[in-house]
Amino acid sequence: MRAPAVVWDSSLLGYDLGGEHPFNPVRLELTIRLATELGVLDGVELLVPGPAGDDELRRVHIGEYIEAVRQAPMTGADFAHGLGTEDNPVFTGMHEASALVVGSTLLAARKIADGEATRAVNIAGGLHHAMPDRASGFCVYNDCSVAISWLLDHGFDRVAYVDTDVHHGDGVQAAFYDDPRVLTVSLHQHPFTLWPGTGYSAEIGKGGAEGTAVNLPLPPGTRDGGWLRAFDAVVPSLLEQFRPQILVTQCGVDSHEEDPLADLSLSVDGHRAIYRRLRELSEAHAGGRWLAVGGGGYQLIRVVPRSWTHLLATVLDRDVDPATALPPNWVASISRAAPNAEIPPSMSDDRETAFTPWGDGADEPVDIAIRDTRRAIFPLHGLDPDDPRD
Repeated sequence: MRAPAVVWDSSLLGYDLGGEHPFNPVRLELTIRLATELGVLDGVELLVPGPAGDDELRRVHIGEYIEAVRQAPMTGADFAHGLGTEDNPVFTGMHEASALVVGSTLLAARKIADGEATRAVNIAGGLHHAMPDRASGFCVYNDCSVAISWLLDHGFDRVAYVDTDVHHGDGVQAAFYDDPRVLTVSLHQHPFTLWPGTGYSAEIGKGGAEGTAVNLPLPPGTRDGGWLRAFDAVVPSLLEQFRPQILVTQCGVDSHEEDPLADLSLSVDGHRAIYRRLRELSEAHAGGRWLAVGGGGYQLIRVVPRSWTHLLATVLDRDVDPATALPPNWVASISRAAPNAEIPPSMSDDRETAFTPWGDGADEPVDIAIRDTRRAIFPLHGLDPDDPRD
């Protein structure tokens, strides 16, 4: 297999919403430092991105909005476009920093489309909430949607997008809700209980694309086993039927039990299991082509660096043993910068990730979502929603 591509440059730290905003770029810096200390990036040429141009941004965003983002640092808040809110404060260089995030995911997509890599990862990407005409949920431009649109114009007719962030992947779903070439799958905390309040099982696509928007709304408190049970009951069968040419995944880690902004209860071990499963599915159903991006995650020290180091390692086929101790130099640097931080000892939360496949006759909390989603989606793909063999 051609060597996977890793997109990273410290200039991506410029996407900084400032102050005490939870979307702190230090999580990216700590991840790269941890992956480097563990040897995950040994010998890997980190690809340096450039900013996406307006033509690429217009694949998803209207020109008026792009200009509003460009002017915002001079003109101030523009609530009509979601700029200057508590979630999306205006900051110096907003357009340039946001365009660079898009450019980084586009670079990863190009490496796969050009045949230079089969897999590519960009932990700085994953801004899945941005809408055509407004910023939303810490996201200014939607790099996921721009990259998918670009792929559709460069040799790909079927793209599968799987979103594992705790929040619904609403911006990407909206961009392709009537496009049968794109299968969007989102597993997220139930919209009754978490922003943005969308992502119900009944949201299935429209205009000849019915069945290509897939949502699994999970109850608060869902742990690794329940999350993986739901994923296993829905995603593999749909990927097998859809036959994507590439798998694009948004790998937000705000589903962790310690995340301050949400209420699922996954572990770093669960995240590692998710990434390994995504890798398997890309090999089985997408010719091995896998584009992975980051996303949410707001426990900046204990969770994000470990989980995304596992993501980098999984994409690179350099899987890290969960029992691996955190490197002393990395721990020491954290202790100096944040003396009161409780630093975990290893790359594991010591959690069991085994699960019982759906269809065993049990009635687990996630099974309502499984049944609702299968019944809404599976018949549209020629699958039996009540037969666990499908």
